[in-house]
Amino acid sequence: MSIFDSLGGGAPQGPTGPPRCSRKGCRADATVQLLWNNPKIHTPERRKTWLACGEHADWLENYLSERLLFKERLPLVDPAPGTTT
Repeated sequence: MSIFDSLGGGAPQGPTGPPRCSRKGCRADATVQLLWNNPKIHTPERRKTWLACGEHADWLENYLSERLLFKERLPLVDPAPGTTT
């Protein structure tokens, strides 16, 4: 028995449905991944990911770039059926 069992609800469940844009208030489906890291707290090879819809991808990339955090922009590819991410 873990501490989470005593709190009820068991282990936290992940989100369901298609990936959504990371822009605050946006509920659109994501189409790209924006990879970034904060060199003050992350090792150079670590990559954090924000997801973006077509409307907000440039805005989010610019936000990260202005703070010298942006690393790479990649298309969001659906995982193959039967795999987990």
